[in-house]
Amino acid sequence: MYTVEEFDKEKSKVMNYIMYKKRTEREVKNKFQNTIQSDILCDIIDYVKEAGYLDDSDYIKRAVLEFMSLKNLSIKEIKYKLYTKGVGKDKIEDYFYEHKEELQDYERKSARNIFIKKKTTMENDEIAIYLAKKGYKEETIKEVLECKTY
Repeated sequence: MYTVEEFDKEKSKVMNYIMYKKRTEREVKNKFQNTIQSDILCDIIDYVKEAGYLDDSDYIKRAVLEFMSLKNLSIKEIKYKLYTKGVGKDKIEDYFYEHKEELQDYERKSARNIFIKKKTTMENDEIAIYLAKKGYKEETIKEVLECKTY
């Protein structure tokens, strides 16, 4: 067992880490697994989850909104970035199912932005290969290449 003072001291470290930048549960575990006893760490994680400071579903929402506002990514790339942060596959799939239309619109706009940027230096078939490598769906690539308004 451990004392309240130990718990508070270690909790402060974890809270500083979480408050600096939104984190996933796995990121917190990985960061502190070698420096904090596992029983204290589990209790701290439970505590911060109950307090609402650590929520993987909220992390997904915030991360996706950030990606959508700052970058041109395919849905596949966004999912991969979330997987690498340690977010559970079920939570990711649930979020993407619930926001399917919005994410498909974003992916089309993103592919269109890439096409516009690359069309001066690349041929259409090269752009199609580039988009496919980035994880864009075949139908999205065809749609972007067939549109003549830009």
